[in-house]
Amino acid sequence: MEFRAEARFMRVSPQKARLVLDLIKGRRVEDALNTLHFTKKRVAATVEKLVRSALENANYLSAEKSIEVDVDNLYVKRAVANDGPRMKRIRPAPMGRAFRYVRRISHIEIELAERGKNGTAVSNVAGSERVSGSSPAATKSKARAKGKAPAGKSKAKVAKKFSGAR
Repeated sequence: MEFRAEARFMRVSPQKARLVLDLIKGRRVEDALNTLHFTKKRVAATVEKLVRSALENANYLSAEKSIEVDVDNLYVKRAVANDGPRMKRIRPAPMGRAFRYVRRISHIEIELAERGKNGTAVSNVAGSERVSGSSPAATKSKARAKGKAPAGKSKAKVAKKFSGAR
């Protein structure tokens, strides 16, 4: 099962937020909280609150909705900082001019998941199962690898393309 928390319209650039999020991706929740507590970035406090919120979402679902969740086996499955709307600002410049600059805003998403006893991820999300069979893109790449011509091209054009002759 996966548990999410999201902070929207945070006044930090996504690039700076990603620096902190990369520190905690794939870690256990306790390790991630410890890392965030000692990180000297301004956004670390916000990300720590977000991880705690996702952890509380897991606790709530395990208690209220009677879903079997082992909170000790949770890890940070996904941590993303996306762009939000940009605030355009103007800085006064010499001789009556003005320079424009942009204040960036980010949407931060944290997703926790449960690891199994052998260390593999446990997934109970609907729609995560894949249908067996090959996709059209996979068949086309296999045909190219074997030297067969893709649909719509003659063998001479394909041979000329791969041989480097013009």
